[in-house]
Amino acid sequence: MTDARQHGPAVVTGGAGAIGSVLVRALLARGREVRVIDNLSSGRRAHLPAGGEAAKLAVVEADLRDPATFQEACAGAAELWHLAANTDIQRGSADPRIDFENGMRATFQALETARAQHIPRFFFASSSAVYGLATVLPTPEEYGPLVPESLYGAAKLAAEGMCAAYAHSYGLQVYVYRFANIIGPGMTHGVLYDFFEKLRRDPTRLEVLGDGRQSKSYLRTEDCVSGMLAAADTANGRYNLFNLGTRDRTSVKEIAEKVVAAHGGGARIEYRGGDRGWTGDVPQALLSIDRIEALGWRPSSSSGGAIDRTVREMVEARRTGA
Repeated sequence: MTDARQHGPAVVTGGAGAIGSVLVRALLARGREVRVIDNLSSGRRAHLPAGGEAAKLAVVEADLRDPATFQEACAGAAELWHLAANTDIQRGSADPRIDFENGMRATFQALETARAQHIPRFFFASSSAVYGLATVLPTPEEYGPLVPESLYGAAKLAAEGMCAAYAHSYGLQVYVYRFANIIGPGMTHGVLYDFFEKLRRDPTRLEVLGDGRQSKSYLRTEDCVSGMLAAADTANGRYNLFNLGTRDRTSVKEIAEKVVAAHGGGARIEYRGGDRGWTGDVPQALLSIDRIEALGWRPSSSSGGAIDRTVREMVEARRTGA
């Protein structure tokens, strides 16, 4: 490893979120000093470790669009993990400024901070949404042209472009990760969260947006983080791009049936709409993970297995009030 990988704090934007908090714990387990920057709009302090486990953790509540609020937290950092973003694609479609502000503008400020403070490595959480309606499945990293269907995907693609330009213009070492659908504890959006919330409000029926045939891969947060770290430890290019997902897919119909079964099986499933759940939804998606697997990484479970585990955890959390 280079010195940059061994010395200096790691800064994690969005570190109190569902993925960011898992990354924070993984970095702390490696003995790293970690500084979290989060505006806590969707992240929660409760997601982060406390007490002795948090001896090397600092949390700064700040808005990435206002650099003055977080510059001190980045001083002397060895790497910046940029995970902060709009987490609700449908909300971004309703208000186009959300993805501009929380996607493109926030990423620019994070990159500019890395440049100005000479932080050598920059990690960016992108999305499979950049591929749009891909005609090649599984979709490899070199697929193109990239034509996003959602404003969220467009913001991620624009941010990827900025990451590449900063890597080549200013010498940053950049890692870009295109995520499949990431699921696990602490979720505040997504199909599983939405289904549980709908059944909480009305246990007799579950409304499903779309015809249920939408099919995508689902990756656990722990696997997502282990994949990011595997690439960070192994890949050493100027600009490093990786898909992160599973080799299989699960349909929305299958997910709905599993969630209803976990709630006793009595709810009626009602499908509404055509082949898409909402404007900007990509109904069929599957990422090629050959590139990341070549580094020795494998997801610990299939898409279906990830959903089964997460459903069990959500049922238990609702039962205990956790």
